[in-house]
Amino acid sequence: MTSASRPRDLRAQLASLTTEAFRPELAGIDRLPTLEIARLMNGEDTAVPTAVAEQLPRIVAAIDAVAERMRRGGRLVYAGAGTAGRLGVLDASECPPTFNTDPDRVVGLIAGGPDAMVTSVEGAEDSEELAHRDLDALKLTAEDTVVGISASGRTPYAIGAVEHARAQGALTIGLSCNRDSALAAAADHGIEVVVGPELITGSTRLKAGTAQKLVLNMLSTITMIRLGKTYGNLMVDVRASNDKLRARSRRIVALATGAADGEIEKALTETGGEVKNAILVLLAGVDGPTADRLLEESGGHLRAALAAASG
Repeated sequence: MTSASRPRDLRAQLASLTTEAFRPELAGIDRLPTLEIARLMNGEDTAVPTAVAEQLPRIVAAIDAVAERMRRGGRLVYAGAGTAGRLGVLDASECPPTFNTDPDRVVGLIAGGPDAMVTSVEGAEDSEELAHRDLDALKLTAEDTVVGISASGRTPYAIGAVEHARAQGALTIGLSCNRDSALAAAADHGIEVVVGPELITGSTRLKAGTAQKLVLNMLSTITMIRLGKTYGNLMVDVRASNDKLRARSRRIVALATGAADGEIEKALTETGGEVKNAILVLLAGVDGPTADRLLEESGGHLRAALAAASG
């Protein structure tokens, strides 16, 4: 293919994508009152949860596969470019404070590296080789999972990441917003959340970005639930790294146990501020070291540790 024909070929590819479709009925949107534009945009967003719901069976299958590998020590790695890459980095960065995971257990890779979080890195998204290098730096294993994220489903960086990871024996997931995408075809688990054309033509940070965020929320959150990072709907593995989270830790222990403030403070002190351990101390009537041992033996699952303590 000549350099002259390459842009024409790319334009043809984009023209065929639902996420890039032009909507003539919105051609005069810039002439509407602000309230009407806001109503249109809000109406567009209501279609996103429905599109996600249609993919729930695929999402669930992917989550169960991820949890199985992470239970054996595997990592969850997101790889994408532009908005998709930023969403992956965002989801990964929120796992340590929310679920007390090691920063290297859930990793976000964005084409072009950290600088691409705030500025465009020219050509980075078009490089499959760059994805290969980024993944090689992580030393992938068969227990790891790589999630390629791309609204179009054709981004070379995301496809390259999935293909390279699959060749290494890792589990792969392709998350896109177009049907029959190359990304989904390349992955073990293809998730295609088709939200339709955007309000602003081709601006996939809108509905497509929202859809991807919802799916990533599910992937990480439900995986962590399966790994015992919650007790009911309480974040019992929360990392109390600031005043707000320290206050939240005390509230979580109170909600889980119904204990008085003095008892909660004593239990948290005895367990070094570990919420899950403090709950076990209070509900099972054990000391801090015993709580630590029970949780280790139960793989970090508080309900299993409580059962072991009562047994």
